[in-house]
Amino acid sequence: MAGPVEFSVRSRWIMAGLAFCLALVLFLLPGGLELTVTPVGGQDPLLVLPMRPGETFTIHYYHSVENAPIWETHRLDKEGRIFIEEEKYLKFGAGMGKMPGVGRMVMEGPYEVIKDMHMPTGNFILRIGSPGVDHTVIWRNHRINLSALAPHVAVRFTARKVSLANMVWRTLVSGPSIPGGQ
Repeated sequence: MAGPVEFSVRSRWIMAGLAFCLALVLFLLPGGLELTVTPVGGQDPLLVLPMRPGETFTIHYYHSVENAPIWETHRLDKEGRIFIEEEKYLKFGAGMGKMPGVGRMVMEGPYEVIKDMHMPTGNFILRIGSPGVDHTVIWRNHRINLSALAPHVAVRFTARKVSLANMVWRTLVSGPSIPGGQ
């Protein structure tokens, strides 16, 4: 029969083994997706957002020439690839308008909308405009004005799969990285 000291040592080894197995599972199992907006120069990310497969985010801004509002809605697939799904704008501006073979054009009130684009963009670079252009990421119930954070900075939008451990940490401990807690 094992004494109390021997049982205590054995119990500690069993608990350590179980904790190691749980940590291994958390790091190996897929946990979802993460969208990161990082300056091209390699500084810390401006945004880190947990995403679900099929979830969207929108980039809203005012056209620098036309000063008309534009919304570009993107979706992440289950592999973490970024697709542009819809563009909505008040009128044709420089570089705006129908692209043959991509989506379908509809009117929503005064806005022209290209729906069902499902065009892969992959990770992409955006040069953030000045305040007034107001490049803003709309995600869930948050609006993050990138023009207020880093005007004239080129940023890379990157999506990737993350482990269950990463998602648990982001959900329970650190939360999404949203400047100013907006």
